[in-house]
Amino acid sequence: MLQVFAFYLFSAVLVLSSIGVISARNPVHSVLFLILSFFNASGLFVLLGAEFVAMILVIVYVGAVAVLFLFVVMMLDINFAELRAGMMRYMPLGVLTGGILLAELVTLAKAWKVTPVQVGESNPTNTVAIGMQLYTDYIYPFQIAGLILLVAMIGAIVLTHRRRSDVRRQKIADQNARRAQDVVEVVKVPTGAGAA
Repeated sequence: MLQVFAFYLFSAVLVLSSIGVISARNPVHSVLFLILSFFNASGLFVLLGAEFVAMILVIVYVGAVAVLFLFVVMMLDINFAELRAGMMRYMPLGVLTGGILLAELVTLAKAWKVTPVQVGESNPTNTVAIGMQLYTDYIYPFQIAGLILLVAMIGAIVLTHRRRSDVRRQKIADQNARRAQDVVEVVKVPTGAGAA
């Protein structure tokens, strides 16, 4: 009975947060609704017994969405003073969302049934089976995917890196090309005249 209640709870919040993703006018709110929907989808995967897929969903997609969140903030130049001004107005909604997530986690912890794994068991868990396939038969595509993600991360950093005109930067080539004759002026001052 508790598993059925947890299923309907996660499904309802998933549908509502998905509607919030496409109906939110602010891109920051849309991304936060997307993170909420990913958490609820991973809760449904845990109820199905696919713990590995649930953790991958949380780690990869929520982590990627957090990077996307930072990328959007860096690219759009969102006015943070305006966002902070309405913080107290949205505080009850934030507390309600946090309470819903806490209730879902408690419900999931009570509804989740863990089956013990015996050493040398012929039917391994889905995490062990996926790990055996991934790190034996598909090790090269797995490593290539990691390199592609590394290149994408470096590309995102390069795209968002800005040169500010008010910051002095060190130019090593100009420093090495500088000659003493260009920067030092020797002035012959007569005795008692002083420098003008």
